[in-house]
Amino acid sequence: MSTLYEDIGGEAAVDAAVEIFYRKVLVDDRIKSFFNDVDMEKQMAKQKSFLTFAFGGSSKYSGKSMKDAHSHLVERGLVDSHVDAVVELLGETLKELDVADDKIQQVVTIAESVRGQVLGRE
Repeated sequence: MSTLYEDIGGEAAVDAAVEIFYRKVLVDDRIKSFFNDVDMEKQMAKQKSFLTFAFGGSSKYSGKSMKDAHSHLVERGLVDSHVDAVVELLGETLKELDVADDKIQQVVTIAESVRGQVLGRE
């Protein structure tokens, strides 16, 4: 049985998705301010690593927990509506890359599964 990572196209697909996703994020008035003063090369590398792990492409993820990685953003006002925007933009990105709807739903489910951690509730 293949992983979601393999099903969506592996490393090339994750790389493309992260690049397109952050282009969208950086112009989205709902969330772009959270990325002021962020080293986007480092951010994209972290995101690629996390998504590879989350989609089953690697059993290793050495980054911070979702709670720790986002705590400074929660202090700056990160709330559910911002997470909604991220999930929406991620879905749009995958759609642009011709990822099947059922695979996009799997990605959304994964994103939703960490919402509480991202927002510091868990």
